[in-house]
Amino acid sequence: MQHLKKSDSHKSKTNQKVTMATAFKTIIWPRRNLVFIGLILIVIKSLAGLILPWQSKVLLDDVVPNKDYAQLYNLIGIVIAAIVVQAATSFLLTRILSVQAQYLISELRTQVQKKVLSLPISFFDNTKSGALVSRIMTDVEGVRNLIGTGLVQMVGGTITAIISLVLLIRISPSMTLFVLVPIAIFGFIALKAFGYIRPIFRTRGKINAEVTGRLTETLAGVRVIKAFNAEEQENVTFEKGVDRLYQNVKKSLTATALMTSSSTFLIGIATTGIMGIGGYYMMQGDMTTGDFLFFTLLLGFMIAPIVQMSNIGSQLTEAFAGLDRTEELMNMTAEEDNEERTITLETLKGDIEFKDVSFSYEAGKEVLHHINFKAPAGSVTALVGSSGSGKSTMAGLSATFLTPKSGKVTIDNQDLSKVKLSSYRQYLGVVLQDEFLFEGTIRDNILFPRPDASEADLQNAVKAAYVNEFTDRFDDGLDTLIGERGVKLSGGQRQRLAIARAILANPKIIILDEATSNLDTESEGLIQKSLSELMKDRTTIVIAHRLSTIRKADQILVIEAGNIAERGTHDELIALQGRYYDLYTYQAKI
Repeated sequence: MQHLKKSDSHKSKTNQKVTMATAFKTIIWPRRNLVFIGLILIVIKSLAGLILPWQSKVLLDDVVPNKDYAQLYNLIGIVIAAIVVQAATSFLLTRILSVQAQYLISELRTQVQKKVLSLPISFFDNTKSGALVSRIMTDVEGVRNLIGTGLVQMVGGTITAIISLVLLIRISPSMTLFVLVPIAIFGFIALKAFGYIRPIFRTRGKINAEVTGRLTETLAGVRVIKAFNAEEQENVTFEKGVDRLYQNVKKSLTATALMTSSSTFLIGIATTGIMGIGGYYMMQGDMTTGDFLFFTLLLGFMIAPIVQMSNIGSQLTEAFAGLDRTEELMNMTAEEDNEERTITLETLKGDIEFKDVSFSYEAGKEVLHHINFKAPAGSVTALVGSSGSGKSTMAGLSATFLTPKSGKVTIDNQDLSKVKLSSYRQYLGVVLQDEFLFEGTIRDNILFPRPDASEADLQNAVKAAYVNEFTDRFDDGLDTLIGERGVKLSGGQRQRLAIARAILANPKIIILDEATSNLDTESEGLIQKSLSELMKDRTTIVIAHRLSTIRKADQILVIEAGNIAERGTHDELIALQGRYYDLYTYQAKI
């Protein structure tokens, strides 16, 4: 599947429009055989359509005056054959091109989704998931008008119009010239309208993505909305978004209405003129009734494709607007495509080291300042501190979700910013504070990192994380459906399921971000046992508010305002009677 080529520097390209030449090269030309077949079919259909006006002339000028019954029967047979040909070619056009267009849409959706998943975490932090759904599912739909019947009908319509024009000139050059003037005016108006509509369609795609994104958030957060009795304000927010979409559509409809009304007016003028000129010629004896009917019907065949082109032109304009937005995504640099990432980790010991690491999400606002520490292979490093101190940022750097602004994070003395992400992440396991579970069964979620894992490995993970402690009470056991984001499970159950998933992945490095924050005392006791098994011989970085859970850590780093304020073991920090001592004794009193 060829697609719009990715630019090496997307910043300079993302605002450029997709041209017809680009679309032809990347979308139409690879499917030239099908498009060529479509063009042949549309030409055959168009030529078959000309049979009726031609035979109508024969009927009035030859058959009826001469009362030629034999020729009448032949004429009827020819017309019926032409109708059958038109019906057959119309069916084949839809069957071949429309089906291929839908296949192309499915391919493009797959490509865009693949591209989106390849983008860095920072992209998702700044983009609504609902907006991305719209970009993946909606923006590519317009290409059906490039490969489907839209473009072919435009080309076929042009051919039909040219053939009809030649025949019209042969019948009456003066009447044809009179018709061409309003048609030329209409063509000029249509071109101007298309230029006006395209940016409107681009904006519509953005608005639609924003509205879809907000709606997705609303549905995901319905419990919060109802808990705070906030239905009305959400309704107002959605209504405003829908109104913006309506205002955008209204603009495009105004341009479309201008084209439609101008075509109606100009074609009406042309038709009235033809009636007058044709009537005069027939009264003068310079034109037969059959010639006039033939001319009138041919005129319809010439004008109809032109009017149809205005509709198809709008569809193609919308298609290009969608492709513009798709191109923006496809031009973005995937995190794996970073040319500096050249190191492939064949094996991994697990030594992590932060060397003078500083990091900021926004320019001039550092959240980490010159962080230095070592986490030897197989050791447990705990990060503690107040909310917003930088613990999760350090965990994100360790997981390669973030990249230092200065300094470096190393793995086995290799700079992580130079390591290919896939070769590192195959050894990585993460249990997040707000762990994400997929809709499906408990079994599906545990098997997520290793779908081909054996039943024995699955059961070991289930037992190690004490998931069986609650699944044994379910009628369907591991095959119990948990709902969207695991909504049917308690916080502690979701956390244990996430830990089972990490155990099954069998990583060398574990990142635990508040892994016990959602657990009751009983569940915490069970989890501590399973975590001890999970962390054995693995490099582990733990973020915990419950300091009682990290007493056995090899080292504890107290993070305050982006700095390491204290470091040492639990006993050493207690003896120091500093910040850690204050936090620990305060929690012990609660």
